Amino acid sequence: MATLTYVYADSTAVLGPLATYAEPHCYDLCAPHSERLTAPRGWEVVRLAVDPAAARPTGDDLEALADAVREAARTPPPRQDPPPGPPPRGADPVEVARRGHLRILRSPEP
Repeated sequence: MATLTYVYADSTAVLGPLATYAEPHCYDLCAPHSERLTAPRGWEVVRLAVDPAAARPTGDDLEALADAVREAARTPPPRQDPPPGPPPRGADPVEVARRGHLRILRSPEP
């Protein structure tokens, strides 16, 4: 695994260790693609040595992953459902249900 970074102004592509954060003009490549990487004519490819031991997960990586899984598994607090019956006249629409980013709204009766 390696990160490809390029700069058009310098006609340079750098292939090095995986980046720790996302940047524009950076792409993560698998090992087969990073080995076969070529650049357009006139471009320079700089290959930085990639330490294979650095690619293995550390204790901090595993702990961060476990924390993320725990956070995702937490149940959301119970919702307060609106009282049954039609909404008062002239009221705003009431959210009835939600699925992902979509909401089902009940219109106030005229």
